Amino acid sequence: MNIFDFAKEKEKYAEEFYRDRAAKSPNKGLAEVFLLLANEEEKHYELIEKMQDDAPVELGETSVLADAVTIFEKIREGAKKFTFDKSELELYSEAQKIELSARKFYEEKADEVETPAQRETFHKLAEEENKHYFLLDNIIEFVSRPQQWPPGRLLILDYAAHQRLKAAICSRVSLRGQ
Repeated sequence: MNIFDFAKEKEKYAEEFYRDRAAKSPNKGLAEVFLLLANEEEKHYELIEKMQDDAPVELGETSVLADAVTIFEKIREGAKKFTFDKSELELYSEAQKIELSARKFYEEKADEVETPAQRETFHKLAEEENKHYFLLDNIIEFVSRPQQWPPGRLLILDYAAHQRLKAAICSRVSLRGQ
């Protein structure tokens, strides 16, 4: 199986996972978030398919995090009604593993594709999967303790700020190792 077929398989699996989660979600708002993620994975699949056919592709900025913020604001308003069992949290953790695996795949395979445009697209796909992981992290935090969230707090932090913090932490860790 070549890189593109494997990538399409990963995207299709993730899309089906999220559509299934949306159908089974105990909360309408979370179902919307899962459909949002499923639609993103479907777009990734289509992009890879075009790349495989040597068609020009462009992965522009997505609004997945901004769209999720809007949905989570609605969810938060009714947070006192939230009840989730441990198996739900395990499913969200499983989704994170899917996103992490996809991100690693795109990072590793970026050096194996044939053209600079494909390489750039694979790096962008890795970043998109990272955003999905970040979104799922916020879902886990929210469903773990919805009543403890202070009023007015946005569920999803500024992603750029998150990336800067992550880089600073990694930098400190590598400095300590020297």
